[in-house]
Amino acid sequence: MKIGIIGCGQVGASSAYACVLKGVGTELVLVDRNAALAQAQAEDILHATPFSSPIPVRAGQIEDLHGAGIVVIAAGAAQKNGETRLDLLKRNADIFSDIIPKIFTVAPDAVLLIASNPVDVMTQMVASIARQTHGIDASRIIGSGTILDTARFRALLAGHLGISSHSVHAYVLGEHGDSEVLHWSGALVGTIPLTNFAAQVDAPITQQIKDQIDEGVRRAAYRIIEGKGATWFGIGAGIARMAKAIVHDENALMTCSTPTRGLLGTEQAICLSYPRVINRQGVVRTLVPEMNDTELTLLQKSAEILARAASDIGVLDV
Repeated sequence: MKIGIIGCGQVGASSAYACVLKGVGTELVLVDRNAALAQAQAEDILHATPFSSPIPVRAGQIEDLHGAGIVVIAAGAAQKNGETRLDLLKRNADIFSDIIPKIFTVAPDAVLLIASNPVDVMTQMVASIARQTHGIDASRIIGSGTILDTARFRALLAGHLGISSHSVHAYVLGEHGDSEVLHWSGALVGTIPLTNFAAQVDAPITQQIKDQIDEGVRRAAYRIIEGKGATWFGIGAGIARMAKAIVHDENALMTCSTPTRGLLGTEQAICLSYPRVINRQGVVRTLVPEMNDTELTLLQKSAEILARAASDIGVLDV
């Protein structure tokens, strides 16, 4: 399956590089308004293929995405130090309005993976544009959402417990951003509830530990941006994992963002992260985990924030 990546900054390049390392796709086409950057990134990533997977990697234009099964959108203005993701809204809205119709003109069957921030509202806007211009179902527009936040949650829990992060099953729900909700009440290690497992390995989950992990997850982007200007490795790996689920028609379960109606008692379509089943058709099912009252209240607040943000740029529904 051909994969196109639009936006060849650090996130787009890291997504392409992760696809090469994981052997995802049959061809990668990198597109950027800075053609020299796209060419340089493609050439550099191509030179890694003898050490990983021999996937052709080349630079091109949107027209070269003809027949692509996946298009990753990593274009847009970068988040500045101290700036929230929602502050990026108006700076990125015009970029998407221009490129989305062009993508579906050349790749009408593609699933779009959105990595640009603020990803939830950007995903809702892309879904709205795609429906209006080409009649594309919202299930084929998938934001990376909290896939990275969930990975951070699992990694920090694993470090505390002294266990592989692959054995930790815990989700971050809602916004990819300040209002996200760590789903503590549903966390498992293997099939064992988190608190039970933690007691058995003498690593109890105290309120102090919860606060530390919550801070570690929720403020991760801000710390990384302060240290090196942006985040890219984690989200690049997350995008490659989502692409793999599509390419191999996996029916894989992961937290990501796509417009969904009927969540949290509202009929308005809201983009926020829940556990979703992903295959070659895009998102085919949304799962609603059991939550305690506190988590549910926080998730409702997160949805309200995202609904207001979408309204600010005129995206009221999909």
